Amino acid sequence: MKFISIVNQKGGTGKTTTAISLGSVLAQKGKKVLLIDLDPQGNLSYSLGQDEFEYSIGDVLMGDATVKDSILSIEEEGFDMIPSSIDLANVEITLAQVKNRETQLKDALKNLRGYDYVLIDCPPSFSVLAINSLTLSSEVLIPMQMTALSLQGLELIYTTVERVKEALNPKLNILGILPVMIDKRRKLSSEVKAYIEENFDIHLFETGIRNNVKAAEAPSFGQSVIYYAPNSNSAQDYQAFANEFLSIVK
Repeated sequence: MKFISIVNQKGGTGKTTTAISLGSVLAQKGKKVLLIDLDPQGNLSYSLGQDEFEYSIGDVLMGDATVKDSILSIEEEGFDMIPSSIDLANVEITLAQVKNRETQLKDALKNLRGYDYVLIDCPPSFSVLAINSLTLSSEVLIPMQMTALSLQGLELIYTTVERVKEALNPKLNILGILPVMIDKRRKLSSEVKAYIEENFDIHLFETGIRNNVKAAEAPSFGQSVIYYAPNSNSAQDYQAFANEFLSIVK
């Protein structure tokens, strides 16, 4: 079972869309997939039409529910998920004050079984919650726009992952950068890619996710773009990315 943190400390980078779309394609390929919404904003939960549920990841972290209690089956997409709510922000404040705060998620999920991949949609900051996810995970996936501003954030991501690897989780590795919201008419995208390849020891996925309005529309219908618009550029790109992902992550 592989735990994969999907991170970017900047909001609006396609992080949630990537988690849902990758999960959907992996499920289509027969993989058992669990998505965890670890963001107090609950974008992943909302995007899958889940706004009413009994238990959330916050309840699991506080010991008020078991992992089994909190899992929802998203039948259309073929995967399971653990939702989040705004209460997770209060849970995070509590976690910051407890002993071994960085391992609370790892401890809470220690009895989880039966999945090939657990994809964790992290909050857009390196908060206690995000550090918990990195402490648990074996891999980090970074959806990233190919812009100059994104390069500033990449340095922070790289440094944070290295610190967590050294202090808390020696098995942690950066799986790679997934270029998202690609506009092939812009020369800057290729320049940013070249800069990353020259200055960072991070794999850059060959597949890029093109800009497409269908990906932005899909959450309003509680669906992944894979099911909402299977013939769209975004859906086709995520299909290709999943193949590339599986060639690396066994």
